[in-house]
Amino acid sequence: MSVVEPERTSLDPKADHLCVLVHGLWGTPNHLDYLAKSLREKHPKDKLNILVAKSNSGTYTYDGIETGGERVTQEVEELLEELIQAGTPIAKLSIVGYSLGGLIARYAIGLLYSKGWFEKIKPINFTTFATPHLGVRTPLIGYHSHLWNAFGARTLSSSGRQLFTIDTFRDTNRPILSVLADPSSIFIRALSEFKIRNLYANIINDRSAPYYTTAIASTDPFVDLDAVDIRTLNSHSPTILDPDNPVSPKSTKEPPQPLYTRLSSSGQSLLTRIPLYTALIALIPVATVAWTINSGIQSFRSNKRIQLHEQGKGLDGYRIPLLMNGNSARSAVSGAFRRVNSAHGQDYLPESQDDDSDEENEGAEEDLPKLELKRTSSRKADFPTLALSDEQFEMIRNLDNVGFKKYPVHIKNHRHTHAAIIVRMQKPGFDEGKVVVRHWLDEAFEL
Repeated sequence: MSVVEPERTSLDPKADHLCVLVHGLWGTPNHLDYLAKSLREKHPKDKLNILVAKSNSGTYTYDGIETGGERVTQEVEELLEELIQAGTPIAKLSIVGYSLGGLIARYAIGLLYSKGWFEKIKPINFTTFATPHLGVRTPLIGYHSHLWNAFGARTLSSSGRQLFTIDTFRDTNRPILSVLADPSSIFIRALSEFKIRNLYANIINDRSAPYYTTAIASTDPFVDLDAVDIRTLNSHSPTILDPDNPVSPKSTKEPPQPLYTRLSSSGQSLLTRIPLYTALIALIPVATVAWTINSGIQSFRSNKRIQLHEQGKGLDGYRIPLLMNGNSARSAVSGAFRRVNSAHGQDYLPESQDDDSDEENEGAEEDLPKLELKRTSSRKADFPTLALSDEQFEMIRNLDNVGFKKYPVHIKNHRHTHAAIIVRMQKPGFDEGKVVVRHWLDEAFEL
């Protein structure tokens, strides 16, 4: 049974803090039941009101970050106005985004900021779980990676193009994710207003949103867990890693196994996988055709919904200048050159290439005197730099400047870690996600 409706309809007039939860792609409010239930158990109704956004349910998440963000903003504004009319205004705001919901939340807070809500309400917590902040473009060479980047981007309507950063947002000539991370944008201004900013990122088995994008990182040190030492937080061991020093290369490598042992192990592994491979050979073509047909149908419906949304009333308040320092034209031109230069990719950059060149960003923050920018520590020197696009490297720099507390999550008992991290459904294998949620509530959420 869902806890969403009771949370939305039984608001307590004594609570002055509102927490908004935003689900992900193909999601429904029910996916956030465990988060909402845990929040309520931790904080009573007279202390915290909870809104689980529902305007982007199901295939409505195909409609893009901008449309989804406007819908969520409208939900939040309607509730805030309702509480003001009742004489019980909200004083504090927190927002939590899961997967794509984290990007929708980043867009929504920019709109709320631009409309003056942060002058009346104090932003407290901004948290994302398994959110692809850098998109989901695969930073690998080879035809299969290029095929996936091309195919995936065109099967999820606007959201697909935006997640693979092949879109052009409004008149910026840049992807929306790049605009969301622009230091001169309302979105970064809004993000910097929050007292606490943290994220949780799976280190393995998250095939929807890999570690590098959910952790806003230019490296992935967890590709081979046998080659590294990972450090956990004692209070939540072994699921939550130490955010300040999560991993380091092993100082000594284990001696290789004898040849016979390796061949025997490989042979047994191959034999056990033959039934799986046989089934995949038979099913993949059928599933691909079905997926493509369904994606075409859903993309058509999504485009129709977007058109109706664009024609709807009340959008004028959301169609506002996104960049605040007058550099939108310069950004559009430079964005075009960056996209051409990043058309050719490789899996890792050469060791001599420094992706953190400060010269590229000289003057980028000159118009942000009110922001207290924080640089997070980086251990990328120990691991090779991924072949991300120039836009993705810029996103990392800008988001790190604002500052996130980054919690790597090691879920071992289930391979669907993307769902397990928030206990998207009640499964015994998702119990490690309960540890993650408990850590968030005990250590990273301020009432």
